[in-house]
Amino acid sequence: MGVRGITLSGCGISVPDKVVTNDDLSARLDTNDAWITERTGIKERHVGGITSQMAIEAGRSAIADAGLEPADIDIVLLATTTPDAMVPATSATVQAAIGVPGGALDLNAACSGFVYGLVAAAGLVSVGAGRVLLIGSDALSRITDWDDRTMAVLVGDGAGAVVVEPVDGPGSLLSWNFGADGTLRHLLKCDHGGYLFMDGKEVFRKAVRVVVESAERALADAGLAAADVDLLVPHQANLRIIQAACQRLGIPEARTAVVIDRYGNTSSASIPLALGDALAQGRVSAGDHVLLTGFGGGMTWASAVLRWGG
Repeated sequence: MGVRGITLSGCGISVPDKVVTNDDLSARLDTNDAWITERTGIKERHVGGITSQMAIEAGRSAIADAGLEPADIDIVLLATTTPDAMVPATSATVQAAIGVPGGALDLNAACSGFVYGLVAAAGLVSVGAGRVLLIGSDALSRITDWDDRTMAVLVGDGAGAVVVEPVDGPGSLLSWNFGADGTLRHLLKCDHGGYLFMDGKEVFRKAVRVVVESAERALADAGLAAADVDLLVPHQANLRIIQAACQRLGIPEARTAVVIDRYGNTSSASIPLALGDALAQGRVSAGDHVLLTGFGGGMTWASAVLRWGG
């Protein structure tokens, strides 16, 4: 078998029907729309989702978008921080509901999970796997204290999925960069039975640094510069973080996918939701260089550079 790379052949998203606006939160918390918007860029978020159900809907949509059937998929890879249960893996529930005949596994790298999953999917393909259904799905509303205004204003639920196809030759994935620092787990965490906690100032400071460093290393490994990036798809944690990263990378905000105003922070679903929105708007064309980058609890961080269409 020769060298096999990957390309992305379909994309789908899913969010719960229930929308919570900043005004809704203002009615019960000591906050207001102007305060939330200025500090986060978020105007509304979808809540009330179930990780497996959102993943199933996004996965089915991605398979249909690729012009395929569930039987054409070999592996379901689910990136999530909010599995339905400790056991079994939520990916098995998703696999059975969609009707995929192959294997299934969960992956947890917090908000970096989708990019970790993309590279893991590429690795599976390189050693002989067929098509991989990669999904990022999280229901952060389940692990949020809705009386805590520092966290309640940030989170949302959602899922995004892509079909990762094998191709002969190097394919779309040009480079990637991973990192983690477990000594920083105290900055962003949720213990069993507890609620999300975040040291916002420290996370902001470290997130901008690691995202920029990771993205720059991935671009260098791909032989590219910031000017070569046609679309930046960052983790949607905070608009200020996105703007700071754009400024330091030298990538204009006009070439950045931003959906945080509509969805909030959806963890593993964040990057595929933003990618799906960009695709729906026709912002990605064959041959474009797309940079995915994110950070999350752990702390973890990850970047990947794609040449769209291989």
